[in-house]
Amino acid sequence: MRFLKLVILYVFFLIFSSIEIKAQRIKKVTDKSFYSDDVLFGKVLKPAQDTIITKEKKDNELNEVVVKSQASLIKYGPNGNSVVNVNGTVLASSSSVNELLGRVPNVVITEGEISVLGKGEAIIYLNGVLINYDRFASIPVSQIQKIEVIANPSSRYDAEGKAVINIITKQNIESGIMGTANQHTTVSKFGGTSYNSLIDFSYSKGKFSFITNYGLQLGRNRELLYTTRTRPNPDEYLKSELATDWKRRFNNYSNFGFGLQYNLSPKDYISLAYSGNVNDLGGMTESRNAIANNSGNSFYATNVDRNDVLLNQFINLNYNLTTAKGSTLFIGSQFSNYNQTIGDFIEENSQIDEMASERYLKNNLGSQINIMAIQTDYSKKISEKTKLEIGAKYSSATIKSGTHFLTSDEEYGNYDLDEQRSSDFEYNEKIIAAYFNYGSSLNEKINFSIGTRAEKTKYDLYTNANAIQKFDKSYSNFFPNLLLNFNFSENWKGHFSYVSRITRPRYQALNPYVIYQDPFTTIEGNPNLVPEKTHAFEIGMMYKKFDFKIGYTYKIDPISGAALRGDTPNSYVLKAINLEEGHVFFSSLSRSFTVKWWNSTNTVSMNLTKQVDYNYSYVFSPVKPQFYFYSNNTFTIQKLFKLQLLAWYLGDRSYGLGTDNSRSTVTLGIEKNFFKEALKINFSANDIFHKFMVSGAYNVGQTQIYYHRTYTSNYFKLIATYNFGNSKTTYKKSEVEQSENTRAR
Repeated sequence: MRFLKLVILYVFFLIFSSIEIKAQRIKKVTDKSFYSDDVLFGKVLKPAQDTIITKEKKDNELNEVVVKSQASLIKYGPNGNSVVNVNGTVLASSSSVNELLGRVPNVVITEGEISVLGKGEAIIYLNGVLINYDRFASIPVSQIQKIEVIANPSSRYDAEGKAVINIITKQNIESGIMGTANQHTTVSKFGGTSYNSLIDFSYSKGKFSFITNYGLQLGRNRELLYTTRTRPNPDEYLKSELATDWKRRFNNYSNFGFGLQYNLSPKDYISLAYSGNVNDLGGMTESRNAIANNSGNSFYATNVDRNDVLLNQFINLNYNLTTAKGSTLFIGSQFSNYNQTIGDFIEENSQIDEMASERYLKNNLGSQINIMAIQTDYSKKISEKTKLEIGAKYSSATIKSGTHFLTSDEEYGNYDLDEQRSSDFEYNEKIIAAYFNYGSSLNEKINFSIGTRAEKTKYDLYTNANAIQKFDKSYSNFFPNLLLNFNFSENWKGHFSYVSRITRPRYQALNPYVIYQDPFTTIEGNPNLVPEKTHAFEIGMMYKKFDFKIGYTYKIDPISGAALRGDTPNSYVLKAINLEEGHVFFSSLSRSFTVKWWNSTNTVSMNLTKQVDYNYSYVFSPVKPQFYFYSNNTFTIQKLFKLQLLAWYLGDRSYGLGTDNSRSTVTLGIEKNFFKEALKINFSANDIFHKFMVSGAYNVGQTQIYYHRTYTSNYFKLIATYNFGNSKTTYKKSEVEQSENTRAR
């Protein structure tokens, strides 16, 4: 705690310091900001280039001198959005995009969910086009230029998700060859050793461009969950202490892809892309559950030999046109296919009082998801200050799965079908969407953007889990949005926004198939889930390099999760549920500065969350604010190397239905370039105090539940990156928006 207090004081010092440190310059050069120009409504697309100074020699030859200053990490826009520079910063040393986002200010990743503080779960875009989580995970970090965090997305963005994270890759047009090879070695005392090899290659000549990438991860990983469940009522007393240890082995974690692009003219091009990933996961899941109740004491030891294989494939065909006046047309199509097979073998030992027994189980699952989508977007530039965006999209998703759960008293004996835990599931969904967005200015100091998105959803669901259940429903939604930007003066800028969004349940969250942990603990889907709707308001103000914002979000039917009592007295089922409503108040203050040898980004924020529900017998608790502190620093030691320090702290939270405990991380790194920056070596110590642990408590259905989850977040990592080729080319493909893919996990 003493260290965290020092970190907090350090952050406050950096944020509120009024001392401006001027960088030493070779000659007096006009300082450029991180951005060289702005697009309407603060949507900045182009990073400023290195300052170039030319001087004339006596023999009339021109000699070019490039002055390279430390790249600025983050730029805050007047509309409440922020753009984080990756190329040339500490973030570029990340092993994966998932790790990279965990180092971005105000972005939190927990249990595979990517959230923006004060807003909620975010959806991922690549160069302005929606992608799914698996495709996001396969993006080479070496190709990323910057990340745009869109806290107030317009109707142009899919209504799925409460915020948008747009990953922007490097965009250069020279002909030639470029490639990057990366080798990552990660060593963790807690999780073991893993190896991640990545290579990406691009080629461009004339009207033809080609890009490909491949990544392979091998080794081990670990996650540990400790849970207690207590029913203090003497009539039904229960005390369960459960420890689940996921000791994962990556047999073949690989991603791959290639893309072809042909420029029909300087204004338009057509592209074809194929990508995919294979996740072959092995290892052992060990579960130990000690139960004490009015009947006596019992102990259950379960070992699950994992054999899970997931194959995802994606095909895109797209057409892009940009007119001389700046208008754009995009027509795209995508087909996605997910195939998953699970063949887990489970060995279970139990001891009830003095009697010991054992049994063996097999959990076999086959699942397939097919998603097809077509989309068109048109942007008309009416004038320099006025733009109209319209678009439409149609998508269709089909999900089928079958689970067969088998049990036997002998390892090599006959196995009987457990009909209670076996089930079939089928889900069909169609979504039609259309949107418009209009932006213009009222006067020299006020511009605005207004729009709406309309979506009609129709689905049918079938499952025979816990008797045959059939659902057939159709519903329509409208999602309006409004953004006002105020340019009071050169130093003062402000904005107001209103955004409405929807979060549909993930397909697997609807599927009631059983993930077995022990005889009294299972994870199951909930076919009764309904979409969550969100209305978000925000007011922001920028003064010089300070960025301040405050906002409120109202949620209807928020999607959450809980451990609920099962059919037997000692059993519990972990599943997603809908609460009644949620309220989030947030405020944040940010400050960044850059000098030649020091780059620093700092944020402090406060969130107040209140969740309300009366259906599941939650015990209400007080509501208390949660504080967040973030500081990211890079020190360039002349031309020798870079030192990196990243620290953030997310405080305790009490949200009315439970509490979350604080967590934090401190990461140190050193980076050195060799052979004219062709080879880069980076060594880092991540989460050196191992404080990134998710824990908390809640009381539901007369049961007090405490959980504590530990990840493989503390590790030493060595990264070697080699750049080869004779130019810098990037494949400029665009892809169809497909929010359905974000739910296919």
